[in-house]
Amino acid sequence: MRVVLLGAPGAGKGTHCKRIVARYGLLHLSSGDILRRERAEGTALGKKAQSYMDAGTLVPDDLIVEMMSKAIQAARAGGYVLDGFPRTVRQAEALDRALAKGNNGIDVVINLQVNDNVVVERITGRRSCPKCGAVYHVKNMPPKRDGVCDHDGAALVQRPDDTAEVVKNRLATYYEQTEPVVEYYKARRDVRDVPADGEADAVAATLFEELDALK
Repeated sequence: MRVVLLGAPGAGKGTHCKRIVARYGLLHLSSGDILRRERAEGTALGKKAQSYMDAGTLVPDDLIVEMMSKAIQAARAGGYVLDGFPRTVRQAEALDRALAKGNNGIDVVINLQVNDNVVVERITGRRSCPKCGAVYHVKNMPPKRDGVCDHDGAALVQRPDDTAEVVKNRLATYYEQTEPVVEYYKARRDVRDVPADGEADAVAATLFEELDALK
């Protein structure tokens, strides 16, 4: 099974990607992880990417697509889940061209649908421990003592990118750049819309129903 997982920031892509990988034995392909690995290993692709990052510019789509298609072609026969990619229609088009050369193309696209207000509540409610990195949520997963880490007693903090203003900017970027990817795939692939406003277990149950139907 070869899956693309799409959704707005805070839709639960990271959480559900882990569940999909565990349930179906798929390979988790994260664009961020692959980029960091290529850089750490000093590969030719990694060095090219590093040159852009050192200059303070975005890594070009073509380079990201090359990295991801390389990882996909190397994926084991059991399949994969793409996480955080493609982010733009241009990336999706380039990925389709790259995958057309092999037999490891996309089977299904899962689109996690979530209300903007839920996104803002989820992300702005996150608190993290500056010492151990543990993550909490003021409503959904609070610490035992308000504002204090369960593990080391450190005062919890809100990350700068978890503020309401930043979240709204991230949502605006998503609607401008990434939501059109859903429509691109709906014209070409099997896309399953999964409501993701609810609790993680309920969302996962619906998601698994959709994926089980493909087997």
